[in-house]
Amino acid sequence: MEWNPRMSNNAARSLLVATVGGLLFGLGLAVSGMVDPAKVLGFLDIAGDWDPSTMFVMAGAIPVAALAYAFGQRGRPAASGQIDRRLLLGAALFGVGWGLVGYCPGPALASLTAGDPMTVLFVVAMATGMAGYGLWDRRIR
Repeated sequence: MEWNPRMSNNAARSLLVATVGGLLFGLGLAVSGMVDPAKVLGFLDIAGDWDPSTMFVMAGAIPVAALAYAFGQRGRPAASGQIDRRLLLGAALFGVGWGLVGYCPGPALASLTAGDPMTVLFVVAMATGMAGYGLWDRRIR
C-alpha cells in the first residue's frame, strides 16, 4: 500500500501504523546489534565461538510479538497453512542465505543506513532475487 491523498482514514491510519512499526523494528534491530552479520553468524556457529545474545533478543521479541498479535486485529492469514514443497524450498533457501551471509531482509534493510558497500550489494542481490522469483512464479502459474 502506498500513500494516496484520496485514501480513507482507515487506510491512512493502517499505513501510518505499518510505517511506525517498521521504524521501531529497525530501531530494535540496530539497538540489539542484530544488524551486524557477525553477531548472527556467531549465534549460528554452535561448534565454534558461539554467541548466545541473539537468543536473548528473540526471547525478548517473541512475547512482545505475541501480545501484539493477541490484541491486534487479526484478518485472514497471509499463508494458506499448507506445508508444501514451495514453502519448504523457500524456507531452506532463506536459512542457507542467512547462514552464509548473516543477514535476513529486516536487518539488511536496517543496515543500509551504515552505507557499507557489501550491505548495499546484498540488498540489491536480495531484491533482484525477489523480483526474479516473482516473475518466475507468475510464469509457472
